Amino acid sequence: MMSLPLTKDLVLIGGGHAHALVLRMWGMSPLPGARVTLVNPGPTAPYSGMLPGFVAGHYSRDDLDIDLVRLARFAGARVILGAVDGIDLDARQIHLPDRPPVGFDVASVDIGITSAMPDLSGFADHAVPAKPLGPFAQRWAAFRDGTGPASVAVIGSGVAGAELAAAMAHALRDRSRDAQVHLVDRSTALAALRPRAARRLRRALAAQGVTLHENTPVAGVTPEGLRLENGDIIAAHFVTGAAGAWPAPWLAQSGLATQDGFIAVAPTLQSSDPGIFAAGDCAHMTRTPRPKAGVFAVRQAPVLFENLRRRLAEDGALRSYHPQKDYLKLISLGEKSALADRFGLAPSGSLMWRWKDRIDRKFMRKLADLPEMAPPPLPVPRAAGTSDALGDKPMCGGCGAKVGRAALGAALSRLPAPVRADVTPLPGDDAALLLTGGARQVMTTDHLRAFTADPVLMARITAVHALGDIWAMGAQPQAATASITLPRMSEALAERSLSEILIAAGEILRGAGAEIVGGHSSMGDELTIGFTLTGLCDRAPITLSGAREGDDLILTRPIGSGVIMAAEMQGRARGADVVQALASMSRPQGDAAKLLRDAHAMTDVTGFGLAGHLHGILTASGVGARLVLDAVPLLAGAEALAAQGVRSTLYPQNLAAIPGLAPDSPRAELLCDPQTAGGLLAAIPDGATKVRQLRSLGHDAAVIGCIAGDWPGHIEIV
Repeated sequence: MMSLPLTKDLVLIGGGHAHALVLRMWGMSPLPGARVTLVNPGPTAPYSGMLPGFVAGHYSRDDLDIDLVRLARFAGARVILGAVDGIDLDARQIHLPDRPPVGFDVASVDIGITSAMPDLSGFADHAVPAKPLGPFAQRWAAFRDGTGPASVAVIGSGVAGAELAAAMAHALRDRSRDAQVHLVDRSTALAALRPRAARRLRRALAAQGVTLHENTPVAGVTPEGLRLENGDIIAAHFVTGAAGAWPAPWLAQSGLATQDGFIAVAPTLQSSDPGIFAAGDCAHMTRTPRPKAGVFAVRQAPVLFENLRRRLAEDGALRSYHPQKDYLKLISLGEKSALADRFGLAPSGSLMWRWKDRIDRKFMRKLADLPEMAPPPLPVPRAAGTSDALGDKPMCGGCGAKVGRAALGAALSRLPAPVRADVTPLPGDDAALLLTGGARQVMTTDHLRAFTADPVLMARITAVHALGDIWAMGAQPQAATASITLPRMSEALAERSLSEILIAAGEILRGAGAEIVGGHSSMGDELTIGFTLTGLCDRAPITLSGAREGDDLILTRPIGSGVIMAAEMQGRARGADVVQALASMSRPQGDAAKLLRDAHAMTDVTGFGLAGHLHGILTASGVGARLVLDAVPLLAGAEALAAQGVRSTLYPQNLAAIPGLAPDSPRAELLCDPQTAGGLLAAIPDGATKVRQLRSLGHDAAVIGCIAGDWPGHIEIV
């Protein structure tokens, strides 16, 4: 099927329940021509329905989290990690710290709320709001898993506060900790429940040992606990608040109509700006106000999905969302017991817990067990060999899409030797030394097939990747030209994308001492970004040749990016592991290169993998090496994915290019994993001292072996 040009930008601000479901629905039925972006502070979003179970210890943190990175991959959306701090309605731009603005044609906001209590003295310094859920879950887990006596105070005795208090009491008792849990409210507790349900919940709190303080105003939070308005003190080591629902401050300054700081929306979920929608707790339904509850966000999702599509297509009337007047409340009671509240009935017990657990797990499975969308069938008839060339997995991006060493070497071998006296090819395949007057100038080039849909992140990684050769030669980056191919798109989207790419890459390159001086752009089937760079050397450049017997081998960053990004393309990688890998790839290494400028030989570890680039140093230097496998740092998740059989498409060629290498474990196989923007690999004396200095700068560096033996290219793995 023909791929249509991109003409509209949809930006989903926040990874709330409605947006998570919209992403799943979009993956099942995308709108051709629309580019989707998800902006969220982290790679996961906790599911509120399972929070009390997590607090009680019934669920792990992984059980609680929705993996937004996997969902976005399924939907074909890009993910931007960051907290939005403003929106420009006139310019149609969304603002985040530390990156260019994100342009949009249609946007939707689903960022939830906070239960912080800004007007309560000491709360910000000495308490943890129950929302946002992610930071709360992390802080509670650390406290829960401690030792010794424990005291807890929960401010706010609505249903959420009562669930937390019961869960906390159970968790602490289950860990044999002598605990006191207090539930405090300035008015009557559990007022939102029907009388029968409220009575049963009170009995459950008492059974868990929770002390209920009603009509007890809190004056402030101190390091010792709660200070009440009557002067009394409730001692507490851990204080949380579940008494309020507060919107993000930037919403009030957005220019959108708000109600008490929440975005006012019509039944169509549109705000006062018809191109901006809102759902979940951050939205206020003006015609049919409802309490803040996750059930409404879940029910809003199909209407939101349909209306976003219609708005982007500029076709058809929008649907209205009609919230139910009442809804089933399933309330956790601490143990694996729950209370149901609807129609005046209030059954409770383990059966209700199993019902709630089944509902919650079904919801999470819906967002985790994503259907595998079948690729379009291959045409018939077709040329022989096309199936083999296509392979059975998606082609990797970054350096995983590189041509194999054998094919590349054979092609380069047919080039005639340079005849110019001022041009000296350097060992390897992508750099040269130019002599201009008395100046030594090195030149190199790199370009990457995109493996992330975020042009900003891809530009940063490509710039770091291209700088790797300059840094490895001990040169100072000087100038760069860019070569950019955009997917086919409208002029408006092309301007947005190019601006993002050039601003992001320019920041990296200028930070390294280089300037973008020009380049070339075109449109094609997919995003690729490349840079040709020059650098200046104040002495002879460091090359692959020069490693000496006894030199330590230093690697400045972990390996495993190839297998992680291959797994991400297949929907098999954890979002948190993907984010860590992307962060590693986008970190510049100019400071590391300065520390290693006295290396006898150095290269950057990229497409041929650690073993391939080490083999290049050893062959050029006429020596062998001893590699300590357990000393090689790995990115989180890489070894587990390798054990599952995940491989980059370049892995077979990398392995075949190294004579005698026979990996016998997943960790050893990662030695042939192609890296993008990988670490510097240096042969240098006194590696331990250099590693300490590198780690003080924040690099996850390690001594991974040494130069040993005179068998050129031989790698002994120990």
